[in-house]
Amino acid sequence: MKSTRLSAVNWFSTVRWLMLGACALAAPALMAQVQGGVSVTTQFKTKSNATLSSRTSQKVQKTPVVEVALTTAELLIAQRVEVGVVQCELGQFVELVADPKVPGYFDVSGKKFRFRMAPVVTSTGAIRLEDVHAGAVWLQLSNKSMLMSQKLGSRLADACITPAQAVVAQAMEKTPPPSLLDSPVVAGQLPMSPKVALSDHTAQ
Repeated sequence: MKSTRLSAVNWFSTVRWLMLGACALAAPALMAQVQGGVSVTTQFKTKSNATLSSRTSQKVQKTPVVEVALTTAELLIAQRVEVGVVQCELGQFVELVADPKVPGYFDVSGKKFRFRMAPVVTSTGAIRLEDVHAGAVWLQLSNKSMLMSQKLGSRLADACITPAQAVVAQAMEKTPPPSLLDSPVVAGQLPMSPKVALSDHTAQ
């Protein structure tokens, strides 16, 4: 009986050692398979992310803006636009560059902004450039210019004055234009005194 028990113990011990040895031999192969699986998974995720990023970038890309040909009136306005670097208040500046390849269009840039503008006909006769897509407007008056953002509802640059506009501004300071509230005086007729007007009204 004792010999039988010893034989059984030896058999189980032998089987256990054989299993441990088999596991030790199979461990490197299992690790290689696991690493291979992780590598394949990582490569698949990388490719998927790259494909997703490419599709996203294609969606983000802006649709090219088609620049239409300008009318004769708009081209005449473009000829009156003063180009170059214009100094503005608060240390701002605006640079206007005419596009030689596309007549009538201007690249308007400054600190933290850049617009593509074209002239717009106005009823007041003021020189007006607009970037319809960005909602920006460049307004050139006789004595100053300003850059406005219709989307923000504010001015990006104000009191921008070229040398030619500075001459007009100085002339306007010396001889201010007539106010719209001033009533015209008819030739040969003097304005009535308030006292006389009041007495006439009382007599009636």
